[in-house]
Amino acid sequence: MPQTKHQIQSLLQTIDAHPRHRFGQNFMIDQNLLRLVADAGGIIPGDAVIEVGPGTGTLTEELLARGADVLAVEIDRDLAGLLRTRFADNQHFTLIEGDALAGKHAINADVLAWITARRADASNRQSIRLVANLPYNIASPLVIELLIAGVDTLAFTVQKEVAERLRAAADSDAYGPLSVIAQLLAKVEVLRTLPKQAFWPMPTIESSLVRMTRDNQLGDSAAEMGRFIHQLFASRRKTLRNALVSAGCDAQEMLEKEKLNFFLRPETLAPQQFLSLFKNKISAKT
Repeated sequence: MPQTKHQIQSLLQTIDAHPRHRFGQNFMIDQNLLRLVADAGGIIPGDAVIEVGPGTGTLTEELLARGADVLAVEIDRDLAGLLRTRFADNQHFTLIEGDALAGKHAINADVLAWITARRADASNRQSIRLVANLPYNIASPLVIELLIAGVDTLAFTVQKEVAERLRAAADSDAYGPLSVIAQLLAKVEVLRTLPKQAFWPMPTIESSLVRMTRDNQLGDSAAEMGRFIHQLFASRRKTLRNALVSAGCDAQEMLEKEKLNFFLRPETLAPQQFLSLFKNKISAKT
């Protein structure tokens, strides 16, 4: 059964710990919403599930109860010790103590090795999923890197602002490089807004429950595509023509080929249009 606020506080007291702001720790205490997060993951027995920021293990318990093989990634040494004790006898639980990211654009090597091993296991045809109440400070780069690494489904809570950026439409205030890359890697759904009261300590901002279903249209070019998009969005005040010139492209040829107006702004382009421009850029090199 998911833990109540009192139970979470009691567990923290046993290890003389408290929520740490620097790790983005806000524990989910609404038991119904916690089950909804697990539901959003679409877990079936045997699925490999990554949980980043498991905290005291309340969502972990739910994932294990649903038959998942859980890889928990916890950066907080005290909480890692608590999890190690609580789930020591569960053969479906694996713990990695450390940061889920090895850098802004790199997954922890042990996490990546776990994903790679699961992908390579011909006897295991189940999905690889992320189901997590994500620490606020790593959510954006983490979800992109996990999609690139081959995780099939991501169901997670995140700041409402980040959720809006992930699904933002072209020419909207929230639209930017994250929107484009996310939508070229996955189908993005914002399932619901979560009240501040669902978490302890209560955050100052609202959160959203997001589901991303992998649909990688970038192949092995995601990193290069990301750099290209950032170059164009760095020139928001420039016309698309001038932004492409700044990115080292033959702007006139590319825009004529794509039948795009030279005076458009980069933020007015849909993700598929960015992808088409990128493919033109790559083909021009060969």
